[in-house]
Amino acid sequence: MSIRRGRAAAQPRGCSFRLVSRAAFLMLVAAGICAAWYCRAELEPAALAAAIAQHPFAPLVFLGLHILASLLFVPRTVLAAAAGIAFGVAWGVVWAAAGSVVGALAGFWLARYLNSGFFDVERTRRLGPAFERIARGGWRAVALLRLIPVVPHSLANYGLGLTRLPAVAYAAGSLLGQLPMTVACVELGAAGERLAAGAAGWLLPSMVGAAALGLSWLVPALFRPRPL
Repeated sequence: MSIRRGRAAAQPRGCSFRLVSRAAFLMLVAAGICAAWYCRAELEPAALAAAIAQHPFAPLVFLGLHILASLLFVPRTVLAAAAGIAFGVAWGVVWAAAGSVVGALAGFWLARYLNSGFFDVERTRRLGPAFERIARGGWRAVALLRLIPVVPHSLANYGLGLTRLPAVAYAAGSLLGQLPMTVACVELGAAGERLAAGAAGWLLPSMVGAAALGLSWLVPALFRPRPL
């Protein structure tokens, strides 16, 4: 009897601790979003690139900033342009693509942790059918969703974290779907840095960036999903 009572007493305590921890995480994220919105004028790619480049472990610093940006609704295009300035075109694409994936996974897992069975989005009347179709579509549906420029990066992270999507499929779809916009912003950031410095070689990155940007807009128009 005493063992059963001890277990019964431990369960409410554990449940209350989880509720408190989730509420604390939620409040922390909300405060961070407000702070990012208040300081949005200072989130400029050149300034971020200068702050990142001065660190000996600049790529790790960039990845950490990308995770924070993804959680706080900072546009990932700002980080991608900063990567082009700080690391150049080739490594800029590598680190910006990696940052977009780890940032997407951070929001994805945070949403699952905060929700953890409290709310089943796939049973709602309006959002349920759409999220259920994305869950069935796997990485292909995620990639197509990521190609739509009007869907904010952070909002998609949190929203898809409430679905039954496997994390591997979500990461693969996010990488492929975000890649055209990532390449575009990195190329344009590198071209802008070269143009501002008066250096040659800015035209080709500009053309590649414009082509990648056009691709990110063209693909969703060609493969527009059927209405529910």
